[in-house]
Amino acid sequence: MNLSDVAHARFNMIEQQIRPWNVLDADVLSLLADVHREAFVPAAHQALAFADMEIPLGHGQCMLAPRLEARMLQDLQIQPEDKILEIGTGSGFMAALLARQGRSVLSLECIPELAATASLKLRQAGVLNVEVRVADGAKPLAGSDRFDAIVLSGSVAKVPQHLLDLLAVGGRLITIAGEEPIMQAHLFTRVNDTDLRHTTPWDANAPRLQGFAQASHFRF
Repeated sequence: MNLSDVAHARFNMIEQQIRPWNVLDADVLSLLADVHREAFVPAAHQALAFADMEIPLGHGQCMLAPRLEARMLQDLQIQPEDKILEIGTGSGFMAALLARQGRSVLSLECIPELAATASLKLRQAGVLNVEVRVADGAKPLAGSDRFDAIVLSGSVAKVPQHLLDLLAVGGRLITIAGEEPIMQAHLFTRVNDTDLRHTTPWDANAPRLQGFAQASHFRF
């Protein structure tokens, strides 16, 4: 696509996919116009960069659909001084969006090849406040401070307690959790050192993050 076609496709993505999905925050919509999603899409799938679909990244992983990324970003309400944790770097696009809104992002990716590619693309895009670390987000993160925002860029059967424990007071965690055919977005907000507020603001399915425990279907 030439530059005019790319700009038109990006506009259509925002106006026809994202805005109708109740993403109305002007800052989020502007961010999606400014951060070039196509720069994070594998070369073999450039024609799909703005499509309402998951895009394969290899290694059994994929980019989430644009409307899911946008809605999660809106619900997190990132603030300029926020310290952010992402589980599942994938392409690096969500990390780039988070980094533009917050102070710093630590993004964990368990597949070294994806981590390396995402790191390169983030540097090429001039995003310098993201650390991509090869690590399994399904396991406790040793020696870490608490975070103001945590996003799981994929689905889990159940949100693990060790991630909720990483939330600072006032911090928010969002993920998609549950079992097909109906999963839900789960938004947790830490009210104080012991209490969390939990809502399920919308329904959506998303691919599983690797390494997280699956729900038991055993019946007596």
